[in-house]
Amino acid sequence: VTNGGKTTLAKNLQKRLPNCSIISQDNFFKPESEIETDENGFLQYDVLEALNMEEMMSAISRWMESAAHPLASRDRGNTEEIPILIIEGFLLYNYNTRIYEPPDTPGYFEGHVWPMYLKHRKEMENISWEIVYLDGTKSEEDLFSQVYEDLIQELAKQ
Repeated sequence: VTNGGKTTLAKNLQKRLPNCSIISQDNFFKPESEIETDENGFLQYDVLEALNMEEMMSAISRWMESAAHPLASRDRGNTEEIPILIIEGFLLYNYNTRIYEPPDTPGYFEGHVWPMYLKHRKEMENISWEIVYLDGTKSEEDLFSQVYEDLIQELAKQ
C-alpha cells in the first residue's frame, strides 16, 4: 500500500535491532521514461514491471554474501550477532483511509492501486511462506511493538 508506513516501520526496527540492514524496493524503480501508463494515463508504479528486480535481487545477494561470515562463528546465545535484513516494499496487505497532501489523482486508488493490491495479495497467499498480516488500522507504535516482539522471539529460537 502506498504511504502505508512500511519505510517508517523498517527504519524504527533498524534503530532497535543491532546488525540490521534495510533494502527498500523504492530504491529500485525504473526511470519514469520506462514506466508504462494505463488507459487513463496513470503511470503504473504499482506493478513489478516498474521495478528493476534484477538489481534489487543483486543487492539482496550481495547483502547475504557479506552477512554470511558472522553466522559461522557467532555465539548461539548472542542474538545481537545475527545479521538481519529487512526488505520493504509496496507489496503489503492493508489499506485504511488516509488524507494525502497533495491528494491522489481522482480514481487512481480505486482504478489502479486497489486492484494491484488485490492481485499481489492473491499471488502472495499462494506462496507457502509464513506471512504475518499487519492490521493497518493499528497505531504506528502498536505495529512496531508487534513486529519487534515477533522478531525478538524468532531470534531467540536461533
